[in-house]
Amino acid sequence: MSAGFHIENFGCRAARADGEAIGERLRASGHSVEQLTAADLVIVNTCSVTCEADREARAFIRRAHRRNPEARIVVTGCYAQRAPEELAALPGVAAVVGNSHKALAPEIVQQVSESAGQRVSAPVAGGFVDVGMLAAPGRAGGVPVWVDDRFAHSFLEEAQVVPGAQTRPNLKIQEGCGNRCTFCVIPQTRGGSRSLEAEKILEQVRGFVAAGGNELVLSGINLGRWGRDLRPAQASLAGLVRRIFTQTDLPRLRLSSIEPMDWNEELIGLMREFGGRRLARHAHLPLQSGSDAVLRRMHRRYRPWHYAEKVAALEAAAGPALTLGADVMVGFPGETEQEFDETCDLIARLKFGYLHLFPFSPRPGTAAWQLHQAAPVPAEVVAERMKELRRIREEKMRAHRSAFLGRDVDCITLHTPEPERHGEHSAALTENFLPVRVAGELESNRMLRVRVTALRADGELVGAVVDPALPELC
Repeated sequence: MSAGFHIENFGCRAARADGEAIGERLRASGHSVEQLTAADLVIVNTCSVTCEADREARAFIRRAHRRNPEARIVVTGCYAQRAPEELAALPGVAAVVGNSHKALAPEIVQQVSESAGQRVSAPVAGGFVDVGMLAAPGRAGGVPVWVDDRFAHSFLEEAQVVPGAQTRPNLKIQEGCGNRCTFCVIPQTRGGSRSLEAEKILEQVRGFVAAGGNELVLSGINLGRWGRDLRPAQASLAGLVRRIFTQTDLPRLRLSSIEPMDWNEELIGLMREFGGRRLARHAHLPLQSGSDAVLRRMHRRYRPWHYAEKVAALEAAAGPALTLGADVMVGFPGETEQEFDETCDLIARLKFGYLHLFPFSPRPGTAAWQLHQAAPVPAEVVAERMKELRRIREEKMRAHRSAFLGRDVDCITLHTPEPERHGEHSAALTENFLPVRVAGELESNRMLRVRVTALRADGELVGAVVDPALPELC
């Protein structure tokens, strides 16, 4: 029996890739994509990196149940792994699938749609196994829950990625993380690092190109660690990227977030060799803090000067068109005014094109949870520091984007939002990760060269097509 489904994704690129893979598998099984209010099934793909992420997921589940009370809600993702009982207790939730069983999520969702409250079994190699029921507190009956700490069925290999609703889809090639940063729940919610085999990745890339794809994003929870669990042991992300360039015809590859110390000489060398042609000149290096003392309390594997050295090497390899991004955490336990000033000073020295700013959020079960109990940073201090960093972020962003006024940039057109679809502009993204409004109504997934003519108050560039047939990238 086919059913209409709606997927709501929260969190990082890797989580979105999981949601896209679940959706593709359901579509391949004959299910149709529907709006929230018309769906028979609502899949909520959660994040749990902060308390706010948990709150947003709960709020959406409650809202989905109010707007579509007949829909069966299946919750998956990091929050589902960390606290399944909390989610199972929410009205409308029909099943909870932790990351440990995410590979089985499409089949579980399909069986939930068919079970109508019956006891559910999950398919595994060799047949079906009854995964049991967990009584939901305060509710009649029970909600089936799939969660364990072995992560045996956690790597959700994607259906063939194609340019569709996502012009630039994410191909998740790595799962989990073993870094054990003191603030992070990912080792609990996703397990240790695991890599998708190179041949499967190359097959995906070739299939994407054959379907007309132009830009593909490699993503992972800790992308720079790809290949370290594979044989031969010398498998590396840099080696994989070179194989993609030599063994496929992919026009453009973009790398998502990579830890600073995983930008090794070989990977930076690929930016020098292919940057601006087939490799996007865009690097996201999580920073978290510019204070040596705070980084040590976080158990981060680099110091501020290490970070600055990596940025300098990347700038030398990619040139001034490089767009550099980072995550910055504010209010880590014990963060002093001097330590915060050290973060501001480091950011001021580096040419960031954008920053993702987060207040520290204590997560149960992490070492920073105890640190927070002993030395919390007052909420009003965190708010003031966030305000200061937002000011710096705005200055950095405008300075970086202003440098492209009057210049020609290579772009890929995106799906223009419905309200603007018949307007005077189309949405696009530059090769170096800058949003641009291009004059004219253009279809998505076109590679164009655009001359930048203006910078809007919201930070979006405005431009006009120079040559609709993009020449050989150089």
